[in-house]
Amino acid sequence: MTESGLRELTVGTGTGIETEDMVLNIGPQHPSTHGVLRLKLTVDGERVVTAEPIIGYMHRGAEKLFEVRDYRQIIVLANRHDWLSAFSNELGVVLAVERLMGIEVPERAIWLRMALAELNRVLSHLMFLGSYPLELGAISPVFYAFREREVLQVVMEEVSGGRMHYMFNRVGGVKEEVPAGWSRRARQAIDDVRRRMPDLDNLIRKNEIFMARTVGVGVLSAEQAAAYGASGPVGRASGLDFDLRRDDPYLAYDQLDVPIVTRTAGDCHARFEVLLDQVYVSLDLAEQCLDRLDRTSGPVNVRLPKVVKAPEGHTYAWTENPLGVNGYYLVSHGEKTPWRLKLRTASFANVQALSTLLPGCLIPDLVAILGSMFFVVGDIDK
Repeated sequence: MTESGLRELTVGTGTGIETEDMVLNIGPQHPSTHGVLRLKLTVDGERVVTAEPIIGYMHRGAEKLFEVRDYRQIIVLANRHDWLSAFSNELGVVLAVERLMGIEVPERAIWLRMALAELNRVLSHLMFLGSYPLELGAISPVFYAFREREVLQVVMEEVSGGRMHYMFNRVGGVKEEVPAGWSRRARQAIDDVRRRMPDLDNLIRKNEIFMARTVGVGVLSAEQAAAYGASGPVGRASGLDFDLRRDDPYLAYDQLDVPIVTRTAGDCHARFEVLLDQVYVSLDLAEQCLDRLDRTSGPVNVRLPKVVKAPEGHTYAWTENPLGVNGYYLVSHGEKTPWRLKLRTASFANVQALSTLLPGCLIPDLVAILGSMFFVVGDIDK
């Protein structure tokens, strides 16, 4: 104690120096969190001691809003929780409703859904492939990524009218038939993106600075990934060889050979590489779906009454979304609105692992780890 009655405290790091941990808040509005996510950190100098992800700042309440909207209207809400994967979000909802109602979707609609879902997967991956290096200080990759995104966005916009929130899925199929010549233009777009992807790949994958920031950083073991329920690129980068398109196929994925991209390192670089290699896989799958679409004729939806009511009961549908496994638990009391529609989102499960990954890392590595989890905050807050 000093003469004035105040306690002197030395805060710092180094041998022989008394130190005290400091509580540091990153977020909820902060460039490093790419969204309204709050991280409550305890830091010792530049090193993170504990980390607590705090969520809920978006106040979306989508699950509650589902309960007062009919089965056509909830699609509008569902495609927004992960705004980079809107088509896949719509798909999970309509699959759950169709399963509960016992609706058999026309074959042409199935192949069209799969083609668009894979294109949407590429769009989502390209966003992170551009934004993640940007968070580490590399500005060029984002220009290449958005160049390819725009090529595919044109295709998605032509078929649905939307650039982000497509609203193209319907209970019983899709909104309408595709424009004449659309599959040819979509195939050309896929070829263009596939041919130019090495520009992005060669720029960043083996970049010395990028590898120094990501290799061996933020290692998530397979056991930890499984314990947290991690899935998608985050889980597969840790060695979890699991993908619903192969392991519990929906739509017509059982008719395709779906290669699963995995790594075992479980670090930031492995997560990035899985995302990058999955782009090539999804481009190939989308092209195969377009080939099947061209060979399939018939309607793209089934006629439904003006008011759609699901019978009383409950069902669960899950899909392999771009960021991981999304689940949809639907409970109906026989009305035109769901009594309960519970979402199991990929980002919500994946981001929990931050409390294990961040302790022990340095503040600069925190940014690298956070970005490599590839989450969308709306997908966490639902």
